[in-house]
Amino acid sequence: MDSTRQPIVVELIGRITPADVPLLCARLRGRADGDGDGRDVVCDAGLLAVADLTAVNAVARLRLTARRLGRELRLVNAGPELLALLSLVGLGDDDPDRPSPVSPRR
Repeated sequence: MDSTRQPIVVELIGRITPADVPLLCARLRGRADGDGDGRDVVCDAGLLAVADLTAVNAVARLRLTARRLGRELRLVNAGPELLALLSLVGLGDDDPDRPSPVSPRR
């Protein structure tokens, strides 16, 4: 894999609704189609307006979609509320031997 390739970026913008979740996953699949061995997937939550269980569902489904595509999803710019919810439902970073899939907001 060419190390200079840019990651696939999926942004969580505004308030995520349940109807948005399958669209976000389809967007990820579309960007990854024909990508061979693949690029990293970055989920940018910097513009997320509301951290709620729908946003947690979006992150979980995007992570699952990325794994099905043979990639790992890395969450960046996540606010403390989203990080707390992810941890509460067991989707936080709990494996010290793996690079962190979650980066807090800068």
